[in-house]
Amino acid sequence: MMKKILSVVITACALVTLPFTSALAASGAYPSRPIVLVVPFAPGGTTDLLGRLVAKGLSENLGVSVVVENRPGAGGNIGSNSVVKATPDGYTLLLGGAGHLVILPSIMPGFPFDPYKSLEPVALVGTAMNVLIANPKSPFQHVKDVADYARENPKSLNYASGGNGGVIHLAAELFAHQANVELTHIPYKGSSAAYGDLVSGRVQIMFDNLPSALPYIRSGQMRAIAVTGEERSPELPDVPTMQQEGMPDYVATSWWGILAPAGTPPDIVNQLNKALAQVVEREKEAMVRLGATPVHSTEATFRRVMVEDGKKWEAIIKSAGIEGL
Repeated sequence: MMKKILSVVITACALVTLPFTSALAASGAYPSRPIVLVVPFAPGGTTDLLGRLVAKGLSENLGVSVVVENRPGAGGNIGSNSVVKATPDGYTLLLGGAGHLVILPSIMPGFPFDPYKSLEPVALVGTAMNVLIANPKSPFQHVKDVADYARENPKSLNYASGGNGGVIHLAAELFAHQANVELTHIPYKGSSAAYGDLVSGRVQIMFDNLPSALPYIRSGQMRAIAVTGEERSPELPDVPTMQQEGMPDYVATSWWGILAPAGTPPDIVNQLNKALAQVVEREKEAMVRLGATPVHSTEATFRRVMVEDGKKWEAIIKSAGIEGL
């Protein structure tokens, strides 16, 4: 599914080149005041980095200030829920990801809203693979080293995540399930908050989104063991995939998109979608440097990705026996 989207993205972005700001200004309608883009995680992580790129681009295209507001907590649930409750007028948006939108509902009892009904998908903006990292002073050079250690020392291998129920949490659980090992989960309020303990060695490993992990890998503070996509990353060509490291069925990738509260007028959603196409086209090199793949989709395609990805992760959750948080 994601490969099909990516094949459409380049064409879609290339086609959307007509001036957009002037049309909005001429209409005298939306937007006429600053827009808040809620990032439901702490500053410094992948969602935050992408959010700031998108906010900058939207500000330039729409002619109004787009302010990033970080609202971390509960695996992204606090920030997401604040957007669900916002007035559906296009002035409060969410940078949403798979973890807190289609994974958490499957493992969190009493999840406070239905992401498929309470939010209006506007457009996907990017995808990324994850990467298994470890402190360079650790003995872990390969995936087999991690699995062997965990097998010989049950539950003594700690792994960090950016919060319960996120893709990077599930990426580790998927590894534990397929390798038949037991790990101990240490959740943080965003992956950036985990790096202090990773660098010091208090936590041994983490599966993180590639964009937020790259600076630590490039600086030598973290060792990249394997990436979680079907192919190697152009940013880390010497790092093998999990499949190449002996786990043939392992794939765990992430996506991000812009969403609005349900009930947002279709014309506003359409305006935002067109503006985001220009943002993705203009910022694609910056996104690639971060380790993300630029994507632009229709609203309908984004909704379909949410539904299909939700079913995929729900099956993994049930198969791995992951219970409520």
